[in-house]
Amino acid sequence: MDIKLLTIQRELSLLSVFRGLKNTPLIAALEELLSAIEEGSKSGQGNDSGMTDCKKRILESYGAFCSFIYQMGGNLSCALKDLVLKDENPYLDAVIQNKQISASLSSAAKKELSLFTRIAQLTQTDFREMREMTGYFDDLPLWETSEIDIEQSFFSMIESVSTNGYGIFASATVFKTGDDGSLKPIHNTDILPLSSLYGYERERGLVLDNTYALAAGMHAANVLLYGDAGTGKSSTIKACAAEYFHLGVRLIEFKKNQLKFIPALTEQLAGSPLKFIFYIDDLSFRADDDDFCFLKGILEGDVAGDAANIRIYASSNRRHLIRESFDARIGNDIHLSDTLQETMSLSDRFGLTVTFSKPEKDLYLSIVEKLAEEYGILMNQDELFLQAEAFAIRTNGRSPRTAKQFVQSLSVYRIE
Repeated sequence: MDIKLLTIQRELSLLSVFRGLKNTPLIAALEELLSAIEEGSKSGQGNDSGMTDCKKRILESYGAFCSFIYQMGGNLSCALKDLVLKDENPYLDAVIQNKQISASLSSAAKKELSLFTRIAQLTQTDFREMREMTGYFDDLPLWETSEIDIEQSFFSMIESVSTNGYGIFASATVFKTGDDGSLKPIHNTDILPLSSLYGYERERGLVLDNTYALAAGMHAANVLLYGDAGTGKSSTIKACAAEYFHLGVRLIEFKKNQLKFIPALTEQLAGSPLKFIFYIDDLSFRADDDDFCFLKGILEGDVAGDAANIRIYASSNRRHLIRESFDARIGNDIHLSDTLQETMSLSDRFGLTVTFSKPEKDLYLSIVEKLAEEYGILMNQDELFLQAEAFAIRTNGRSPRTAKQFVQSLSVYRIE
């Protein structure tokens, strides 16, 4: 077996800092390919018996290796760099937790990063021995490489983890929580920039200022946005998080039935140099909902602790978050007033509460006018406003959402 490939094979077996990469399809396929070539080399030193199976294994392994390169864009160097920068490993953990990096850990990390740089430069000519064993030359699939120093890329990332992020937090602003509590990045989001959100400047400014305080490591409050549907509560939270992505803010979305994952994620992320917004959309509870007490404990710091780099942002159409009935108001509780205070107290656990009410006519038409300009709608202002009011009456009433739906319906008037 070629000494270059044999050295790579042995060093891959000794991976320790980046050992998790052995479980990735690309590295696993490379190891299988190197193993197949080694077996073919040994079989070729004897007789031809068994070489047919060896050839088949080599070609299958080579095809699988190429397939995973293609799935990651077709460039081996870029694919491997992406894997290394997204890997969660002991060196990265020590940096995130602000621990002292031992000399042995530093030495091992540099050695393995050097290995990845060498692998990233592998070309088809490095597998000429394999071609000779199988008899295939021109028909083999090919891949591209680039001049990439993976070691330099990794340590550049380490220097900026508090702002540019690390692992899965390096490339996405928004993450969702899986049914098992795991985090998954959302790359295709519907986040609008703040410049495309019209009206509610005062309300949005309060949320933006609080988010900046979180990003800057200052005191920030948990935030509740409540008010009428379609007024931009969710859009405001996402836009404010995206505005400070460059300062290390990331947003994690939770469904109401996923609140149980917050303590574990808080413990996992509390030491991170990044800042996290735990976002709960359309929050409300039934009177007998166990999640009510659970969230109350989280906001008070009893369940998850008060991590300085994590704040909860929630949006709701209900000021008091509890769906109440007249029976509940009358009730048969001896201390009824205490019970009512308990159900209304959850919203008071948010340090900042911002109200988004349906816009009055002037604000609604102002939003329509700005959206029409953004979308390139050419229409007389009086006619625009007349149709906008009629549209609001026919649909869900005045709101920023209604204004946007109306403007989007005016495609015939759009300037091409």
